[in-house]
Amino acid sequence: MILSDQLKRVRLTMIFALILLLAIFVISVATGYVSLSPAQLGRTILGNGTSKENLILFGFRLPRIMITILAGIGLAVSGAILQSITRNPLSDPGILGINAGAGLMIVVYVNFFTIESTNFLYVLPLFAFIGGLLTSAVIYMMAFKKGEGVEPTRLVLIGVGMAAAINGAILILSTRLEREQYDFFANWMAGRIWGDDWTFVLALLPWICLLLPVVFAKSHVLNVLNLHEHVTVGLGVNVERERRILIFIAVALSSASVSVSGGIAFIGLMAPHIARLLVGPRHQGFLPIAAMIGAILLLGADTIGRVLLDPSGIPAGIVVTIIGAPYFMYLMAKK
Repeated sequence: MILSDQLKRVRLTMIFALILLLAIFVISVATGYVSLSPAQLGRTILGNGTSKENLILFGFRLPRIMITILAGIGLAVSGAILQSITRNPLSDPGILGINAGAGLMIVVYVNFFTIESTNFLYVLPLFAFIGGLLTSAVIYMMAFKKGEGVEPTRLVLIGVGMAAAINGAILILSTRLEREQYDFFANWMAGRIWGDDWTFVLALLPWICLLLPVVFAKSHVLNVLNLHEHVTVGLGVNVERERRILIFIAVALSSASVSVSGGIAFIGLMAPHIARLLVGPRHQGFLPIAAMIGAILLLGADTIGRVLLDPSGIPAGIVVTIIGAPYFMYLMAKK
């Protein structure tokens, strides 16, 4: 159990994070190519808005904001899992090549299937998951050494190399796309939040709602896996079985998230680090905080991108990368 002082710290941090997320939510809803004043926003939420205000709020902005929040949560928790089970502070679905694997399967889908299909939104996360899972399996097998397990530095280096190779394959396949298909995939690669309909929310929501409780239930296992492997085995934990289950969940969360939000990196790197700094390393406390920070970072990045260059906007993935790349280099130098 978390000690009372730590529990109080987690609760206060969670309250502050919720207030910050709510503030960014209100700003994101109210700003854009067509702004909504506080009076218009309040009137529309209460059901007294005009047809135009209802369309802007419920038809365009709320679905996009929900996708951004859900994807931020999924990427942050996925990064937290990967950092814990590999004991590597540099682990992230984007850096390790998992997102690239998901992207490869997405471009394969776009090449051979129509993006106009009614099943497109529901099949796409599954294709992305298969790509991410196959990529993570290859990286894990290449990084695993008998008697030593997975060496953290080797895992990162193999992941970076795998991501580069997969991105090369993606570029080759993307040359086969027609104009409309290429425009879609180029926006996905740039990390543009392209989910702007409630159907996108319904496509991602089950993945987040089903997998997050499993992760939180395994917080104690993650605490143990964060220790040295010999200590973990001595405590009676089946390391390989638990590690495979958690990798499966991490890949599912990140792949489903990027399938409808775009190729976004660094959220899974930054959010867990910030959460640990705020509430400490125990997963019972820092996992929910990391999820909140992931939502705050991605929603903030998307809002900034929309406001700075409306109506086309700067992709959220680019805004996150501008922040995340220097942070990654700082961690490389420090760790």
